[in-house]
Amino acid sequence: MLDEEIVAGTLTEAGGEPAVIETVDEDSFERVRFAFFTGSPGFSAKHGSEARRAGATVIDLSGGLGVESGARLWIPALDSVLPSAVTKVAPGEPRSLFLAPSAPADIAISISAAFAPLGLTRLVLTFFQPVSERGREGVEELESQVVKLLSFEPIPQNVFDIQVGFNMLSAYGEESSEKLADVRTGIVGEVRNYLGGRVPLPAIALVQAPLFYSYAFTAYAEFRAAPALKNLAKQLKNAGLKVAATDDPAPTNVNVAGEARPVVGQPEPDPGIETGVWLWGAADNLRVPAATAVAIAEKLLAS
Repeated sequence: MLDEEIVAGTLTEAGGEPAVIETVDEDSFERVRFAFFTGSPGFSAKHGSEARRAGATVIDLSGGLGVESGARLWIPALDSVLPSAVTKVAPGEPRSLFLAPSAPADIAISISAAFAPLGLTRLVLTFFQPVSERGREGVEELESQVVKLLSFEPIPQNVFDIQVGFNMLSAYGEESSEKLADVRTGIVGEVRNYLGGRVPLPAIALVQAPLFYSYAFTAYAEFRAAPALKNLAKQLKNAGLKVAATDDPAPTNVNVAGEARPVVGQPEPDPGIETGVWLWGAADNLRVPAATAVAIAEKLLAS
C-alpha cells in the first residue's frame, strides 16, 4: 500500500489484514507484477513510469496516465460486443499500461456499443455526479453543508466554492480547484478514445448532485425503427451491464453500492416519439472501475 507522504504511516486494511501505508522509494516496485494506481492523477503521473521501468504492469484508475503512449483503455466485460481499440506500442516495448475507464465513461461506452447494432441514431446521457469524486474532502464538505444549512449557519465552500447541499449544479464556483466542465471533457475523451469511430459518439451532460456516493444517470436513445424492448435489454446484458428485472426495485445510487457493473432498469418507450427509448440507471463510482481493473489483471494472467 503506497501513497503520498501526507498519509504515510496510516494504518488501514487490505484483504482483511492490517496494512500500513508507505511512501514510494526506489525499491517500491521491485518484484511487483501488477501496480494499481487509484489515488490522485498527479501521484500516478509521477510514479507510473517508475513502476513500468521496474517491470510491473500498471493498471490506472486515477486518470493520471491517460496521455502516456501505448496506454490502452479496456473494459473486459465488453469484449464480446466491442473490444477496446488497438493502441500503438513502440517496437520492443511491452504493453504494460492499461486504463480502467471512469464509471460514467464505462456506462456511455457500454450503452453505445450495446445499441449500435440495433440501428441507433442518437444517444444522450445525463450523469448525476456524487461528491466523492472530489475525494474525502468533497464528502466532508457536503456533510458539513447539510448540517449547517439545517441549523441556519454559514456553510463551508472550500472544495466546491458553492452550495452543493440540497442543490443541483451545472458548474462549480470560480475558486474551485477543479471545474465541472473539465470533468465532463475528460469523460467525453475517454468515450471517444474507446469507441475510436467504430460506434457513434453519444452526447453527454454532467450535473453535480448532492449525493455522497454512486452516479445516477438517465439515457435517451433513438433508433431508425421502433425497437423491441426485450432486444434492448438483451443487448445491454451482452455488453456486460446488469439489467434489473421487471419486478426489481429501480436502481438508485444507494442500492447499487457494491455492484461491480453499472445497473440499468428496464428500457421504457418514450410516450411521444415512437423510436425513442429511455433508460434509468446507477453505478458505484468506486467499485465499477476497481472491478474493471481487477478484471484486466485476470485477463492478462490468463493470456
